[in-house]
Amino acid sequence: MLRKVFSFFRILLILGVVSVGHSQLQFSNVAINSGLNVVQGGTAYGNGVSFYDFDNDGWDDVTMTSAVNNQVRFYKNTNGVFTEVDFGLSFLNYQTRSATWVDYDNDGDNDLFVTSDTNGNKLLKNLGNMIFEDITLSTGMVTTNMFTFGASWGDYDNDGLLDLFLSNRTDTVTNKLYKNNGDDTFNDVTDQSGIDSNAAFSFCSVFFDMNNDGHQDLYVSNDKLSYANKLYKNNGDGTFTDISVNSGTDIMIDAMTVTVGDYNRDGYFDIYITNNPSGNVLYRNNGDETFQNVTSATGTIFNSIGWGANFFDADNDRDIDLYVSGQLDGSIPGLLSAAFYESVDGNFFGLNNGCFVGDTAESYSNAIGDFNNDGRMDVIVSNNNEELHLWQNETTPALNWIKLNLVGVQSNIKGVGAKIEISVNGQKDYRVLKCGEGYLAQNSSTEHFGLDASTLIDYIKVYWPSGMIDTYFDVLPNQVLTLIEGDTLSLTETETHDVMVFPNPAESLLYIKVNSEILNVTFFDVLGNELQVPNKASNIFDIAGLSSGTYVLSLSTGNRVENHQFLKR
Repeated sequence: MLRKVFSFFRILLILGVVSVGHSQLQFSNVAINSGLNVVQGGTAYGNGVSFYDFDNDGWDDVTMTSAVNNQVRFYKNTNGVFTEVDFGLSFLNYQTRSATWVDYDNDGDNDLFVTSDTNGNKLLKNLGNMIFEDITLSTGMVTTNMFTFGASWGDYDNDGLLDLFLSNRTDTVTNKLYKNNGDDTFNDVTDQSGIDSNAAFSFCSVFFDMNNDGHQDLYVSNDKLSYANKLYKNNGDGTFTDISVNSGTDIMIDAMTVTVGDYNRDGYFDIYITNNPSGNVLYRNNGDETFQNVTSATGTIFNSIGWGANFFDADNDRDIDLYVSGQLDGSIPGLLSAAFYESVDGNFFGLNNGCFVGDTAESYSNAIGDFNNDGRMDVIVSNNNEELHLWQNETTPALNWIKLNLVGVQSNIKGVGAKIEISVNGQKDYRVLKCGEGYLAQNSSTEHFGLDASTLIDYIKVYWPSGMIDTYFDVLPNQVLTLIEGDTLSLTETETHDVMVFPNPAESLLYIKVNSEILNVTFFDVLGNELQVPNKASNIFDIAGLSSGTYVLSLSTGNRVENHQFLKR
């Protein structure tokens, strides 16, 4: 009788009728109805997709690279409906691989980096209002074809500027690490940094802090059985040490994606790698700079031809789940076209597309975002010679969540590389903010946490790349918060909603609107030092002379003192 019950339960899992736990997981492909009726073309090894808010309006947009004789395409999201937009970049009409939005110059708007394995890479500087200038020739980067697939941005030297690692899939050109000089130029520091000087057929990489020492380490996935994957430990002095062998991560497979997430919620980030039918690999981070292969134990082996993969909390139950794209169409018995793995307390259960009905295209890259801003994360998938898929998350019941946008001050402006820790009922969850991740993909820059049915977050803690730590207590769920570096380092005595300080962030002028009389206005830096700021009018202050950073504005109103933070750009 027990065997019959188990078999029936397994059938329900496969059909997607129920899921492990209390949520009914369900995704529907709404690409066409949402305005994304588009084919990227047919390209060996596929094309890339970005699910990223490129115009900073609070809605995750879509960018798609393309096949030969096709342009990179941009789709603006307006309240959950996509419309193609033209940014005047028609010269990007050759075979491109990945498109990554990155604010490399910390000016508040998103620049664009596009890779290609036929025509070389491009860095397009956003001059404001989505007007772009191709500055590739003057950056100091190689402009000829390096057969580049993946691009990962991370601040490896913690100077507040995002640096660039390029994965070149060839046996003639080594991978490249470029240091951002802060003046629209980059230096090739590959050799002096300790990165392998041998070409390695690399598909993609990821920056992440594997040992929680505050420095961004680097993992690289290498295709072909003659090239082992590489784990580089950041020494904190501008150099890396290859610890692939000692860490146990030097696997030699047809490695496609490298995806990072803390699936067992221990505060150390784990690594997932896709592969051919011999099986994908999940490495559990042991916390001592070693990793253990737990693929079989977790049930995430896939055993098909896997490409893109992403960790995300699909049902908001606080366990991060896993979605894997596959090259096959499901017509070969035993070989999956794609897979969704539901996680329950660190154990994964394959629903085998039961909650992704019709997910049988030849697919390569996928990305995660919340296109309709309902707090349930959606999946976009790039397919070969078929319309892309936009999988709307319709999981019920709709559990609680929190979404976070980071604004760096001493760190890079998007907070890339920051580690976020939240505690709910004493139990902790962790995320790391990345820029360019997985196979030819870019996820939303808004970090998402499922909260289950919890109605209060004990705290949110942000470990910034600069070393600063901000902690926010007693946070309510189901909202999108913008967290500014240094936010919690205030001098607050009392604070009300009688005062508005705007714009925030500000560049030259700061305005104060109050509902009562102001007796005195004083400016402080985050260390408590009083500053002299010119008063242009009764409620307008000239802050152009202040350095970029976080400041505190102290107002005497009647018998109260109110303190308000603002960010100077």
